[in-house]
Amino acid sequence: MKKIAMGCDHGGFELKEILRQRLQDEGYEVQDFGCYTPDPVEYPEIAFRVAGEVAAKPEEYEFGILCCGTGIGVSIAANKVKGVRAALCADCFSARMAKEHNNANIITLGGRTTGRELAWEMVKAFMGASFLHGIHEPRVEALTNA
Repeated sequence: MKKIAMGCDHGGFELKEILRQRLQDEGYEVQDFGCYTPDPVEYPEIAFRVAGEVAAKPEEYEFGILCCGTGIGVSIAANKVKGVRAALCADCFSARMAKEHNNANIITLGGRTTGRELAWEMVKAFMGASFLHGIHEPRVEALTNA
């Protein structure tokens, strides 16, 4: 089983901790790249770290999860890393489509905007989905080579 890379800033700390624990309880191996307290940190540094690992080591990491206050900042930062397709999700349909249509390799969530149970359901939807290839392949290739 591959690892799941996780990271957050202070605004996503509580949500990351909840999701990390639930994933570990389900038997997943999680690599936590911080932050480790609710003290303020700079989200780009953590997003770049998680995104860099996911992009550089696809054989090691199944996918990544990033949390900040809204999920927007970490999504923007992660998508700066070549090979990353980070998707900010707000519902289970979007989480599933992010993987099926866009082959997203990081899901981003808002710790201040997303309820705990909904976040867990979105992570499960993301994990349970597979890239559909077909008509989506050239689109993802265009994103990857941009």
